[in-house]
Amino acid sequence: MAHEVRGVIARSKGEPVSIETIVVPDPGPGEALVAVQACGVCHTDLHYREGGINDEFPFLLGHEAAGVVEAVGDGVTDVQPGDFVILNWRAVCGDCRACNRGEPWYCFNTHNASQKMTLADGTELSPALGIGAFADKTLVAAGQCTKVDPEAPATAAGLLGCGVMAGLGAAINTAAVTRGQSVAVFGCGGVGDAAIAGSRLAGAATIVAVDIDERKLEWAKEFGATHTCNSSSTDPVEYVRSVTGGFGADVCIEAIGNPKVYKQAFEARDLAGTVVLVGVPRPDDVLELPFIEVFGRGGALKSSWYGDCLPSRDFPMLIDLYRQGRLDLDRFVSEEIGLDDVEEAFHKMERGEVLRSVVVL
Repeated sequence: MAHEVRGVIARSKGEPVSIETIVVPDPGPGEALVAVQACGVCHTDLHYREGGINDEFPFLLGHEAAGVVEAVGDGVTDVQPGDFVILNWRAVCGDCRACNRGEPWYCFNTHNASQKMTLADGTELSPALGIGAFADKTLVAAGQCTKVDPEAPATAAGLLGCGVMAGLGAAINTAAVTRGQSVAVFGCGGVGDAAIAGSRLAGAATIVAVDIDERKLEWAKEFGATHTCNSSSTDPVEYVRSVTGGFGADVCIEAIGNPKVYKQAFEARDLAGTVVLVGVPRPDDVLELPFIEVFGRGGALKSSWYGDCLPSRDFPMLIDLYRQGRLDLDRFVSEEIGLDDVEEAFHKMERGEVLRSVVVL
């Protein structure tokens, strides 16, 4: 039996979203039907609406979500009805060359649901990141559901589904920040602040937050930044060096996806240091670096895909840290809203007024 529910739809490039009736089929083999409880409003959803991901309109937006499994299809054993889950957009296949070499967080053949959700007239929808969670219910591959402690509120847990996990993972997994290191984070939105929180969890001694917005720099302090730099008035490279003994940071994390800012991060790292790109560039962006500097500075230039996370490993662990009071996920939630408020939440995000608006269903 198909389910008719409300969903947030982007019908065409740059147009305001609409609330429409969508049809969600019962789960088939390997699939799960999830009643969504909360879903964060992420920049990626705005990128979909603006046509910055692809042009496969109409999109069912929303992907940073948590909820309860309502039904599962044949062959599903990892989750069952009643499980509280965080949705992820990289359900590992277990059998590609990355999985087979023991690096499933790089899986090159991630799974999505086979069946399509549709509009009431039968028009097939493209769910954002294979999830489509700005809806009362959504259909996903069962591997996109990660069971976690149900004592965690969905508003906090769902944030691990994308942005917060991306930032935490950029620090903990990709950069492998360790005790006593210095870290500079360029861009202090939700992802950047999560990278700051992750660096503090890992024991970094010096954490420099860099942004052009004083409000965001104040937020960064709450997540663990020991120093802040407004790069609209202060040279961030010189500032980072000035608070790291003149050397530069051991780890620089770029959380914007801007070539100019990435170059600053590259120049602000110490010899043999690491630069991590977790911000998503535009398709037409081009980066130019002095080639001798790439060689001469040594170290590593890395890209972080979804924080290089393995949901089955990382989500339960991070929820445990949250419940112990060691990871303040609630601090990322600027406001709780309804489905009808998603369009305005996009505008608030563009104006830098919120870290995360979270839709509560």
